Amino acid sequence: MDFYNIVTEIALQQVSMFFRSEPKWEVVEPLKDIGWRIRKKYFLMKIKNQPKERLVLSWADLGPDKYLSDKDFQCVIKLLPSCVHPYIYRVTFATANESSALLIRTFNEKGTLKDLIYKEAPIGSSAILCVLDSFLKAKPKDPFLKKYCNPKKIQGLELQQIKTYGRQILEVRANVMMDGNTCRLLDLENSVLGLPSFYRSYFTQFRKINTLESVDVHCFGHLLYEMTYGRPPDSVPVDYFPPAPSMAVVAVLESTLSCEACKNGMPTVSRLLQMPLFSDVLLTTSEKPQFKIPTKLKEALRIAKECIEKRLTEEQKQNLLTLVGDCGFLKIHQHRRLTRAQSHHGSEEERKRRKILARKVSLLSVPVFSF
Repeated sequence: MDFYNIVTEIALQQVSMFFRSEPKWEVVEPLKDIGWRIRKKYFLMKIKNQPKERLVLSWADLGPDKYLSDKDFQCVIKLLPSCVHPYIYRVTFATANESSALLIRTFNEKGTLKDLIYKEAPIGSSAILCVLDSFLKAKPKDPFLKKYCNPKKIQGLELQQIKTYGRQILEVRANVMMDGNTCRLLDLENSVLGLPSFYRSYFTQFRKINTLESVDVHCFGHLLYEMTYGRPPDSVPVDYFPPAPSMAVVAVLESTLSCEACKNGMPTVSRLLQMPLFSDVLLTTSEKPQFKIPTKLKEALRIAKECIEKRLTEEQKQNLLTLVGDCGFLKIHQHRRLTRAQSHHGSEEERKRRKILARKVSLLSVPVFSF
């Protein structure tokens, strides 16, 4: 049995254990080839007394940045269904144990923002888009790598889409589901689970990106780049930004992905919202955000946030030491080679050898006459 099937089997066992005390839920089938996390699994679900209603369950074990106590962690997870926000995709059910968590959301056939960017299905509020980066279809058309890593057509979104979707995303910040012409964010639980960001290998290079807000802003820059150009940047920092639909787009990209930004630090979310690209976007929604968190739990979350940021800072320091060490080793190696060469060149034996060689050259250079 390969690793993928082993993890799927473990996930199915964990899900079955969760639902021993929740008999109304029924697992229909695993959903394969969804997302990039090899240890996060998805299942098509249904409610036994409502068999026509389709739902998607996501299961994941805990990551290295899980700092909440088991008690606080389970409390936060169970609070997620009570979170109401116009730009957050609603959680139907959530629960956790000491090693993993699962969440259930309504099945959505319209796909994600990534599907819209990579033209994986028809565009439009009434179109049924194929499923996504994070979940969605019982049998997705193609796996993650095939869908997004070698697109048939590279083309960014229109300016108004970039402005509106970007403004909506900045209201919350997470993975993005499309619901008509509205972005609703997914997987807010990832940070509570301690799961690493897709872009971690980028921001751990830059010591000024050392808070969760600055990490979010930098990651938003990556997403905005994809929305603008239809593909991710070749490398970060970005030295050159191709022509964009508006210089206002380039200004935001420069503030989040340029060499200067990565060296000096990210703007705040509030500063991004004040920039011309987003400042004139009007969000019309009648749904008011609601999410009540007990005071003690807020304090636990604050401490966990500090622990996550501390680990990030330590990893960035270690990366710097490794880089300096590698450079230092190269310089030491070069210095030793030079020292050995100089030492050899200056030795008594080497001087004698050079004198003998010089005499031979001198003799060879004497003219030879024929008599």
